[in-house]
This record gives sequence, structure tokens and C-alpha cells, in this order.
Amino acid sequence: MIELIDEAFTGPSWHGPSLLGSIRGLTETEAAWRPGKGRHNIWELIVHAAYWKYIVRRRLTRQREERFPVKGSNWFIRPLKGRAWKEDVGLLLEQHELLRDVILRYPESALTRPVGSGRQTAGYVIRGIAAHDLYHAGQIRLLKRLQTGRPV
Repeated sequence: MIELIDEAFTGPSWHGPSLLGSIRGLTETEAAWRPGKGRHNIWELIVHAAYWKYIVRRRLTRQREERFPVKGSNWFIRPLKGRAWKEDVGLLLEQHELLRDVILRYPESALTRPVGSGRQTAGYVIRGIAAHDLYHAGQIRLLKRLQTGRPV
């Protein structure tokens, strides 16, 4: 499971850039660019990805007291006055490492047990967060191409 989430997040992977690879070298201005009114930008995708790493970690640990470091849930409007792009990239890195630590300690025998209030198993949500990273890595590649007109 660690290999799966790490390939999706940091790579290397056969399919193309990982989530982290898709934002390498981006400036704050590029991350804040929107393809149209009411559309998400790359910056918002990154905070959204950090949030879902937090949610998966909470489901795996059944821990309810901790709050996500940014006020709100799921989608977070960016840029936000007083908050820098690099801070939010740092938040993504932090949430990945915290999730990674939980998965490393997670008993293999528990991967088929339900987590949270639904029927989703631990293995299912871990595979899901890796797929989530890859989905948004693809979106970011498309946004970069739309923004520059050049292949990315």
C-alpha cells in the first residue's frame, strides 16, 4: 500500500507525472490561474488533495478530535489573502507524510475490515486516495496546458 500511495504522490510511475511531479516548478501565479469563472485552479486542487489525505487518515485511525489545519472542508478558495502557495504545498506534503505513517503501522490483517460508518474497507480507501492523487495530477496537467498552450 505504501508503494501505491508513494507512486501516485511522488513517483516515479509509468503513466506520467505523480501529483507532486505535476506541480513541480509552478509559481504562485500559475497555480492561481483559472480556466474560467467558477472553475477550480491548481492551487485549490492541491489543498483539496491534502484535505482528502487528512480524511482518509481520520477514517483509518477513527480519530475525530483533530481538525484540518485550514478552515472549511473539501474545496478551499485559493489564493487566500495571507496564505502563500508554498505554505499550501507544505500542507499537502505534511498530510501525505501523516497518512503514510498511519499506513505503515496499519495491520495487514485489518485492510479488509470496514472503516468509518460505511462499508468501505481500509484497503479500499487507501487505494482510493492513490487514485484520487492521480486523477488530480491529470487535471493539473490539463490546466497547465490550457494556461500555456504548450505540451506539459
